[in-house]
Parts: sequence; structure tokens; C-alpha cells
Amino acid sequence: MSASRPRSSSRKIKRKIRAVMAKSKEKLPAEVILGKYEVVRLLGRGTFAKVYEARSRADASIVAIKILDKPEIVSGGIGACILREVSVMRRLSDHPHIIKLHEVLATRSKIYFVLEHASGGELLTHIARRGRLPEATAARYFYQLLSALRFCHAHGIAHRDVKPQNLLLDRDGNLKVSDFGLSALPEHCRDDGLLLTACGTPAYAAPEIARHRPYDGARADAWSCGVILFVLLAGYLPFSDSNLPEMYRQIHSRDYRFPSWFSPSTKRLISRLLDPNPETRITLDAVTELSWFRRANSLVDNLCLLRSAVLVPPVEAPAPLSARSLNAFDIISQLAGLDLSGLFEEEGRGSREVVRRFTSTAAPEEVMGRIEEIGGRHGFVFERRKEEGGVKGLGRWGTVMTVEVGEVAPAMLLVMMRVEGGSWKEEGKSRGYFWEDFKAGLGDLVLAWHTKRE
Repeated sequence: MSASRPRSSSRKIKRKIRAVMAKSKEKLPAEVILGKYEVVRLLGRGTFAKVYEARSRADASIVAIKILDKPEIVSGGIGACILREVSVMRRLSDHPHIIKLHEVLATRSKIYFVLEHASGGELLTHIARRGRLPEATAARYFYQLLSALRFCHAHGIAHRDVKPQNLLLDRDGNLKVSDFGLSALPEHCRDDGLLLTACGTPAYAAPEIARHRPYDGARADAWSCGVILFVLLAGYLPFSDSNLPEMYRQIHSRDYRFPSWFSPSTKRLISRLLDPNPETRITLDAVTELSWFRRANSLVDNLCLLRSAVLVPPVEAPAPLSARSLNAFDIISQLAGLDLSGLFEEEGRGSREVVRRFTSTAAPEEVMGRIEEIGGRHGFVFERRKEEGGVKGLGRWGTVMTVEVGEVAPAMLLVMMRVEGGSWKEEGKSRGYFWEDFKAGLGDLVLAWHTKRE
């Protein structure tokens, strides 16, 4: 286990980095986006998007703007991925090592994500320039990566595409996790809590994903962290082959070698992360109990590389049917001005959902009980969802009704009722009676209605 793998993969990474950096130097003509942001330069490009550095005209702050072409998104069938990315990022906006989404803007042809600017660039570029990192530096990044991912997992979100290209650095050299387009939310899991969709980058993806088996998203992210720690310390991938089946063979058989400079504790940690059996693979929570990680924790704290000594802010489990607390982005995104479903109208013609919102000062239990009572008269059978502060009901002919309750201020609730699917759109008269019955039945529980036009 002492010989190192040839560094052809490292040279390939460097060539790719030089190509990306050459593109990033491309200068743009002066451009102002929706009167708010002045475009400075191109930072990078992907299949469906380009990312630019821009300056806010309001306060001269520097941001990154991801510009997506709406027709290409619709024709490429990735509208759901874009909506998921926004939903995930607004739920994770409070962590210091996750890229913040400031706002979403749109025109008829473009969608703009205004993001926190990570001026240090990709971690991949940093690795390519230095070849490999000292253990203290690698430990710092690994500490911050686990802090971000444990925060995601505590909120029921699996990233599913953890790789150096999606890890950015800010101007102080702190790590920021980005690109949540392939992330999985709690509602994407099966009843047993497992996922089925195969996604991610082969060299970093867990073997159970390649086998197309149901998998635990958090344990799959743990595998990716093992690959990343190896790359940080070695400067190249543990599994790398131009022949994909051969690379999968390496992964399943654990066919890799540690460089001679890896410490025994580092080898043990990586071996436990790169365990092909997800049942025995070490979890990220368990990693924090290892002496290697505690030593890394001490290094980070001593160098003042984190603002807090707490790895993951505590997440309190909500009481049954309690209203989840909404931040500013949650509230704004519930309103018509940032109704993201309208960004992809071409995808939903003939089957778009119908939404009704209202505010209330009643207790969540009372509001939910009344909604279930009224919905029951229309054939809906509801299932309580404690983690979302709401209920989900299945009605006639495949129609689904989802109710979510959020607390926008002390003793003030924002309730959203969404109905979609089935033959809902064909039942015009019945639909009108349905909402009138809800209004009458809710009565004085409603402080004010906020109706979205169908």
C-alpha cells in the first residue's frame, strides 16, 4: 500500500484547469442585468449556464450571476433540477460554508441566479496549482466540507455530486459548497428513506449508485468525501481510468494505493470512508469522533479559520404539526413575484398546479384540523408530514393536495394549499365550488387570502 499511482490523472486535471482559466479571462462588453447588476467578466460556463462576476449598482458589492437560457432548459428537460436547486439553496442559506443564493431574477428568455461570489475560485484549481496539499491544509478544507454536509444532512438533504469542481474558496480561503442541482430533498426519498436516481460524477460517486441499487444519500456523500480527502493529500484520484467499466472494477474491489507520505491515521480514515459496503462505511457524524478529525478541529480553531467552534448548528426537531419558521427567502418565494413554477410554463401546460394561500393567527393544529375536515368532504385522505409542518392528501382520480404551514411572525401563519394532477384541470365548475367551500369552512380562521390566478 505504499507505492503511489502514476500521476497521469493529475496532468489531465491540470490541462483541464488551464483550459477553463483561459476561458475565464474572456472580457465582456458593458452590460447591465435588469438595471441592478453590471457584468464584469466571465467566470465559467456549463452545458446550460454561464457564470459571470458582476457588481451591484445598489451597494457596489461583488456577486456571481448564473445565467440560464430558459428555452434550452425547457427543451433539455432540466426545469425540475433548477427548481430543486433553488429550493435546496434557500433552505441552506444560513451556513458559512455553503454558497448563498441572494435572489432569482427572470425575463422571458433568461433566468438569473444571483449568488455569493467566491473569489478564490474552484478548489480543483488550487489543487492543480500546488499538486497536493499539506495535511494541515487538507484537514482545514475537510473540516469545513464536513461542517457543510452535516448541516445538509441534518436538514434531510443529500448533495449527491460532491467533487472539487463544486467546492469553491472565498477571498479568505474558506471553503464553500456549491451546485445543488443534483441534490435530493426528503420528499425524493422512498418510504424507507432511500434514493433510487443514479447521478453524480463516476470518479466520486459511491459504488452502490453505479450498481443502480437503492441508497442512502448521506452515506453516498461520505464516500465522495473519502475520494476528496485522498485527492487533497495525493494530488490525484484514487480511482481513475479512461475505461469506465475498469474504473468501476477498481472501485468495487478497492483497487487503489496510498502514497508513502500518508500518515497511518489518514489511511485508516480514508479506508473507512471508501468502504464499498454502505452498511459498514463510516458516517460523517462518526468521523468527527476520530482522533484525526479532533486534531484537525484543533488546528482549525487555533488558526481562527472558522468563526464558530460548533461543527453543525443544532437543528431542533419540530413538534407535531408545529409551523416551520420561514426566513425572508421562504416568504418571498411563496409570493407571486418569485413564483418559480412560472419560469417553466412550457413544461406544465394542461397540468399546472393551482395554489391558494392565506394568513391566520390560529394555532397550526386548529388550521390543519379544519383543512382535513373540509378536504375529507371532497374525497381527500390526508397524511401528516411532521418534518414539513403540513399534510399531504390524495383525492379522487389521482388529484393530490399538499398543505404547508409556516410561521412568518410570532402567532402569524402563512398557509399554502396546492392541488395538482389527476383530472383537476377539467373540473372547472367543481373546482370553483371546491375553493368556495374551503373559504366558507375556514371562516374566521383566515386573516387574509392571497389568491394565485389559475
